[in-house]
Parts: sequence; C-alpha cells; structure tokens
Amino acid sequence: MSAAAQPSSARPENPGPSPVPADARAVMASSDVSRALRRIAHEILEGNRGTDGLVVMGIPSRGVQLARRLGAVIEEVEGTSVPIGSLDVTMQRDDLRRQPVRPVARTQVPPGGVDGKVVVLVDDVLYSGRTIRAALEALAELGRPRIVRLAVLVDRGHRELPIRADHVGKNLPTSSSERVHVRLAEVDGEEDSVKISGGKTTDATGEEA
Repeated sequence: MSAAAQPSSARPENPGPSPVPADARAVMASSDVSRALRRIAHEILEGNRGTDGLVVMGIPSRGVQLARRLGAVIEEVEGTSVPIGSLDVTMQRDDLRRQPVRPVARTQVPPGGVDGKVVVLVDDVLYSGRTIRAALEALAELGRPRIVRLAVLVDRGHRELPIRADHVGKNLPTSSSERVHVRLAEVDGEEDSVKISGGKTTDATGEEA
C-alpha cells in the first residue's frame, strides 16, 4: 500500500476500548487488513465504473478510518479523490431506550451532499444489521442518494434484519457467544488486527452491532 493509504502512527483519535484478552485468536493481521481494503476499493470502482458520483461515508468510530483508507486507495488507483464523510447513527439506534447515555459522534457531510450520489457506507463489523438499519435512517435525513452500498471489513453473520454487505473484507463464521475485536492504528494506537475471543463458555455479544 502506498504512503497515502498507510495507517498513521499519530496518537489515536479516541480512547481505546477494553483490552483484547490474551487468549484471543488472530484472524487478520495488519497485512490482511490492507489487502482486504485494497480489494474492496477495486470492487467499489468496478461496480461504479470509476469515481463519478461516488461518496464514501464511515460509521464512527472505526468505520470512519476505514472509509478514509478506502478513499486513499481509490485516489491512488484512479488519480482522483472521492468525497469522504462520517455518519453518526446514535440517535437512530433502536436500543437507545435501553442505553440512553451514549456519546454522540460527528456527522460530516461531504461537499455536494448525498442527493443523487452513489453512497458507500463503511463499517468495521457487520453483525445483527441494526447499526446499518440506523445508518440508513440517518442517511435518509441528509438526502436521497441514487444508490446506497455497504462495505465492511468483517461479516460475522447472525443477522437479525434483512441486510447484507455489498463488499466484505472477510466472512468470519462465529458463534453468538464469541467476541470480535477490530483494532486500527488511528483509533486504538496499536497495529491493525482482527481477533476473536470467547466461545461457548463466554457470555459476550461482541463490540459490534
């Protein structure tokens, strides 16, 4: 990956989550993450036949960094930058009543908006589909895209809603008691990785939704 697409070594943007258990199993290393993002970027360009009308929007927090990296690869390949934005879904989540105290992230709409655009939503892990449902609702409040597509680094299954990703870095079969840990240098201050912890004896639902 070119220097433009490499993760920054700067201080992480957000405080990291709880530590990954020592016995967590690695399923993607930094090089795997880079290859997956490069493949997804090529798939996006092929599906869109270039960059015309393309907008990439990440779902905080790690989805935003993944969107930026995808944008860097697309610019490297095409020689043209694409608008990158972020889409907070906090107020659209259907579990807000159960967990009313949530930090609200920033929604940043790229210049030109989303009306009539091909919007690619980006997240780190696709699980139940409820975060993506919330993202579609939040996006609808910003405008009316021509097409909405979904790119995720990991699809771990266990869908609760009829939602699927158009671009997947890795399909990762898991049990519902396992936990998927995604780490990105910009957010977590450590090397990119995807790990799994827990199992049948662990009552964990995962960091993602």
